[in-house]
Amino acid sequence: MLRAYGMKDVGRCRDVNQDYIFISEKPVGNLPNLFLVADGMGGHKAGDLASEYTVSRVREAVEKSMRNIPLQIFKSAFQYANQRLLEKARESRAYEGMGTTLVAATVIENRVYVANVGDSRLYKLGDNIEQITTDHSLVEEMVRMGEISREQARNHPEKNIITRAIGVSGQVEPDYFDTYLGPGECLLLCSDGLSNMIEDAQILEILKRRRDLQSGVQELVYTANQNGGRDNIAVVLVERDEVIR
Repeated sequence: MLRAYGMKDVGRCRDVNQDYIFISEKPVGNLPNLFLVADGMGGHKAGDLASEYTVSRVREAVEKSMRNIPLQIFKSAFQYANQRLLEKARESRAYEGMGTTLVAATVIENRVYVANVGDSRLYKLGDNIEQITTDHSLVEEMVRMGEISREQARNHPEKNIITRAIGVSGQVEPDYFDTYLGPGECLLLCSDGLSNMIEDAQILEILKRRRDLQSGVQELVYTANQNGGRDNIAVVLVERDEVIR
């Protein structure tokens, strides 16, 4: 049995919330559950449209999919959403250049299946915190190439440059992951408005002392804002019946 809770917050420096989340603890198509976080980019209206529209199209594709393998379902859903967002962008000059990050997850028995494009993340938390996804960003590539350190990456001026996203080219290339979800472990899906504002160790500390899902999510959002709230914040927390203590 899974429980989930999520929220999004505009942060302290933005006028429009371009993040969007979707939570379903019940089946969506052939998936037993579905969790999505998207972080839109573009002009004043384009970014929030891109994230909401993409999440809706992914949900639609998952509902209609005849496939049974989770990562194949995600692959076709991401491609469908990408094509539809490209079409949507052609409807108005105001939508030109819009796109979005996207991280998707489903839990089947004791396995988590994940797909991501961009720098919205999925973490697994228990006694420790582990980032399952890999950021598709210029700064992350610089870290992998050894050009800058992980610590330098946190405050790099080009940190927001994304190298992959939904809606920017005819083909989208998600990364796919699957991992074991043990007793007492939980999942955190989030936009970079959270991960840029709170160190991983502090995220773990906050979630270890939470009373329940809602209080954990609310404290994460509160802390991100207290630390500057420089971007929109999206958080989804998923746990099995066993909780972190």
